Amino acid sequence: MEIFKVEKATLSSVDDLKAYHAHIRPFVLQRLEEFRETWERGDEAVFEELVFCILTAGASALMGLRGVEALRPVLWSATAEEIAQRIHFHLYPAARAQYIVAVREVVRNELGGRLKAWIESWRGRDTRRDACVQKFKGIGYKEASHFLRNIGFRGYAILDKHILRSLHAFGVIDSDRPPSTRNRYLAIEQRYLTFAHQVGIDPDELDLTLWASRTGMIVK
Repeated sequence: MEIFKVEKATLSSVDDLKAYHAHIRPFVLQRLEEFRETWERGDEAVFEELVFCILTAGASALMGLRGVEALRPVLWSATAEEIAQRIHFHLYPAARAQYIVAVREVVRNELGGRLKAWIESWRGRDTRRDACVQKFKGIGYKEASHFLRNIGFRGYAILDKHILRSLHAFGVIDSDRPPSTRNRYLAIEQRYLTFAHQVGIDPDELDLTLWASRTGMIVK
């Protein structure tokens, strides 16, 4: 996936935010369309995205991308030890390797490889995310939200440090500390969604916009 390089921006007001969003919106919309296309490519592409999110947790999107590239040829066959060797550059290679193998076994043995069908079986927005957290080792609420957004499901807040700092800077939340419970996550998410509505920016577009303003990149 191409990394779109954009200018960082200090967003001191809602007007700044709207102007920056308008400036980078073509790249944002292209990326969101690519997320939808991931779903259309089938179960293996969706599983690869799940692995990306496992690798991103506690690290970075760039490290997640690098890890997926290293694992793609052996993703369905490598042992935990082999996976750890291939992602030796990761902050937590052994732990992430164990998570990937555990999730792969769930997808293969419990779901019969039909990951998309399992995801679609959960109709409710929150119940779908709850199911991912409960089913997949190494996935919490942030990465479950990340995973679902990256395969085309809309309206989830991905409360990473960049988004939390942005929300705090705009006075949406009192602290930029990561939420430690489900209830706290949902409470901050609701504030995020309300803020998106107030400023008139689609929540999924807002996420990529705020992230880009602090990193200078649109990744995923």
